[in-house]
Amino acid sequence: MSDVQKVQVGEVRLAYRVWGEPDAPPAVLLHCLGEDGEDWRGVVGRLTGTHRVFALDQRGHGHSDWPGEYGFARWRDDAIGFVTALGLGRVTLIGHSLGAVAALLLAADRPELVARLILEEAAPPRPADPPQEVPEAPTGPQSFDWRAKSAVVAERNAPDPLWWDALEKISAPTLVIGGGPTSHIAQEHLAEMADRIPGARLVTIEGGSHHVHEERPGEFLAAVNSFLAARP
Repeated sequence: MSDVQKVQVGEVRLAYRVWGEPDAPPAVLLHCLGEDGEDWRGVVGRLTGTHRVFALDQRGHGHSDWPGEYGFARWRDDAIGFVTALGLGRVTLIGHSLGAVAALLLAADRPELVARLILEEAAPPRPADPPQEVPEAPTGPQSFDWRAKSAVVAERNAPDPLWWDALEKISAPTLVIGGGPTSHIAQEHLAEMADRIPGARLVTIEGGSHHVHEERPGEFLAAVNSFLAARP
């Protein structure tokens, strides 16, 4: 396991792990709700063959600060601040679920920071139907701030309408990965999202469910590496 490092980004300290050769092109990985940068451990080994990999603990998760204020725009801005604070330049940006929404918003808002974009099981920024409900917070210590769950549900139910329009502003080559019919994300909505991103490619990995890189790591890496090896 890589040692956890920290960097100050705005009002929060963000934890991250880094693997790979210092002179390799950078890849930044953004995890899903309830996880942290260690969630990528099963696929990091192959990615470090071509990239220096930075796996971020997003605010409210893992070793990063838990300030109590959350939302996709905040996670987007934290990721922007992370990339700029470390002076990474243009990065390959890989996001899963919550992290994928933050990633697509970043790519739309700051296209100069993103060389390639990979969105695993991103919830398309359309109102959830039926609306989601926030479950009761579990008792005892949690691995993440439960208030982040509340923020995600609120913005899944009523996303900023501009976020759907923002998809058309993404200029980086984009790969959208779906986990097939066992995922709780409607795959037809993923397809609509991919159609809206200029030139995006959609790959469905059957049996991947919502956690493709965990359930089907070999197929996930094959899709990612093929995409990264292709000409822009």
